[in-house]
Amino acid sequence: MTAGMPQPQLPIDTSKPHPARVYDWLLGGKDNYPADQRVGETLPEEARGNAARNRAFMHRASAWLARNGVDQFLDIGTGIPTKPNLHQVVQAITPTARVVYADNDPIVLRHAEGLLISSPEGATDYLHADVGEPRAILERACELLDFSRPVALSLIALMHFLPDDQDPYGITRTLVDALPAGSFLVLSHGTADQHPELKQKTETAYKKGAIPLRMRTRSEVEPFFEGLDLVEPGLVFATEWYQEEPAPAQERSGFYVGVARVR
Repeated sequence: MTAGMPQPQLPIDTSKPHPARVYDWLLGGKDNYPADQRVGETLPEEARGNAARNRAFMHRASAWLARNGVDQFLDIGTGIPTKPNLHQVVQAITPTARVVYADNDPIVLRHAEGLLISSPEGATDYLHADVGEPRAILERACELLDFSRPVALSLIALMHFLPDDQDPYGITRTLVDALPAGSFLVLSHGTADQHPELKQKTETAYKKGAIPLRMRTRSEVEPFFEGLDLVEPGLVFATEWYQEEPAPAQERSGFYVGVARVR
């Protein structure tokens, strides 16, 4: 089933780019507007490949968690639904899995209402919410998820849109602290460590669209996992994280990724 929490009807401002719609453009989607396309077109060519490799990591990590008994997922910074979505990946393995999505773009809300259809045995829901208000997200997610059992918290390609003054580490800690032992944090974060020559062009493109971007180095991404037990292979580039699957092509990546267990 798809759960039915009431959702607000919010106006959509298509004149301003939004990270979720720029990401949709990078993935070859059609749910974006000229303002989003202008940002995407000024990004380095590698941005499209980086977006695809990041999404492939999400698929691999989510499937691995589902195969290992996790049946509850909280995905913040969902973005435009692009098949296969997280719930389609995990419910193909565990049909009873429950998934709550959260994003702050009204367009994501409208697509979610029509496209985020759960398996008959499981449940999905969508919250229109901002990661900057983590306690509000947790309070509403509790309506579908049971926080006395393990939950996988998914923060995919999100935290690099939070500058340091928005306390991305504190927000992540608030979310993780609400999870019981045996839960997991799945996180990917933009970086220029493998291609420093593209850093300025990438940051300039987002800045022109009035989208804050704070790519971080490995040492700056590590604190997101503080106090957690990283699953092998640890904090690595997106193409280096895999489990039972054949190894992905080892291409340069614009993302650090990791999966970590809550103690």
